Amino acid sequence: MVYILLYVLVFFIISLLSHIFRRTNNKGLNKGIRLPPGSLGWPYVGETLQLYSQDPNVFFATKQKRYGEIFKTHILGCPCVMLASPEAAKFVLVTQAHLFKPTYPKSKELLIGQSALFFHQGDYHLRLRKLVQGSLSLDVIRKLPVDISSIAASTLDSWEHGSVISTFQEMKKFSFEVGVLAIFGHLDANHKEELKKNYTIVDKGYNSLPTSLPGTRYRRALTARNRLSKILSDIICERKEKKLLEQDLLGCLLNSKSEKGEVLTDDQIADNIIGVLFAAQDTTASAMTWIVKYLHDNRKLLEAVKAEQKAICELNAEGGQTITWKQTRNMPLTHKVVLESLRMASIISFTFREAVADVEYKGYLIPKGWKVMPLFRNIHHNPEYFSDPQKFDPSRFEVAPKPNTFTPFGSGVHACPGNELAKMEMLIMIHHLVTKFRWEVTGSESGIQYRPFPVPVHGLPARFWKESITC
Repeated sequence: MVYILLYVLVFFIISLLSHIFRRTNNKGLNKGIRLPPGSLGWPYVGETLQLYSQDPNVFFATKQKRYGEIFKTHILGCPCVMLASPEAAKFVLVTQAHLFKPTYPKSKELLIGQSALFFHQGDYHLRLRKLVQGSLSLDVIRKLPVDISSIAASTLDSWEHGSVISTFQEMKKFSFEVGVLAIFGHLDANHKEELKKNYTIVDKGYNSLPTSLPGTRYRRALTARNRLSKILSDIICERKEKKLLEQDLLGCLLNSKSEKGEVLTDDQIADNIIGVLFAAQDTTASAMTWIVKYLHDNRKLLEAVKAEQKAICELNAEGGQTITWKQTRNMPLTHKVVLESLRMASIISFTFREAVADVEYKGYLIPKGWKVMPLFRNIHHNPEYFSDPQKFDPSRFEVAPKPNTFTPFGSGVHACPGNELAKMEMLIMIHHLVTKFRWEVTGSESGIQYRPFPVPVHGLPARFWKESITC
């Protein structure tokens, strides 16, 4: 209770300073250009209480219905402009991206590492993005299906006893293992265990109250983050001694030199490794959890996906091989299921940017220093772009969506560079799941929890049984 009261006090002070800054800053706004419609709510606290007292999707949808596709609000101590049209999202993330910088709370930067690429713009960001993209290029990831298939099979084998598990937590374990594979290749067991143990503590503290008082989750996360730096330093040192030219992310970061001949420091490498782990784990695990739910709730669709995957499974059984990269590119129905799951769930519901100058958009002013939030979920659930948007219907992807209306991995220079790996990871997990297991979701509750990404209530508790006859 003491921690909560302290947090509320700190939030009040920050909100007060923000309110004073906003009133001062607004005096210099361009004359004749108005702010977008909407409400800034109560002094100091804005509309934060309204946002967190209901489903965030309802909050944003209600605002859009009342004010249109561009509106203002004030949440989490910050004045914000919300954008709910494909054109506006493209304006902020692509065509005028230089006017809007990525923005994250300082508490989160400290846990991930301030040199992580998604905290930056400009030359440093471009350099790091090319390195990450290189390590996750199609030429690299097409070699990974055998290893990912092995990880998926091992993960599922631990579920087969019919006891209730949290699907989301189990999918997090799977996506963590795939992330480690992409970053380090085959990491030795001791390093992997220490990495996992401390990363889990950081992960739990990431969305906790950002107070450094002893005993708090955030304080424990900071301590674990320091241990992660030491573990990664040891791994980096060993890799340097071996002088290996690996194509995994660590190899790309170690072997990189700028145009001036500068190499990345160990701290920069560590920050970007942890950043990639954060970006890869919860988002992919959330998406796979929703896929399990959507298939469970659509039995005819599940049977059709099973038929598609069993044909692949039987072909591989005859040839004594596991699933291949080429096969993951030839799963038309399963691929549409993945796309529709990404649309329906909209794991990345919105993204934060901050205007670095006064910007005019469609006759409205976005003041310098204001947060700007493209609302991907609102676009994905707009009936103008997706008919009957609340219905799970993979067939809608038989025709490509209109440009900029489907952005599950973001857009522009800060779009997720690992999107192909994530999709392949989902396809391989679905392949093993539907050809070897049956499952039942337990409990009668439905709804969404935000951790901060949307996940079915309680992480989708379910029982899994191994099929007696598999291909």
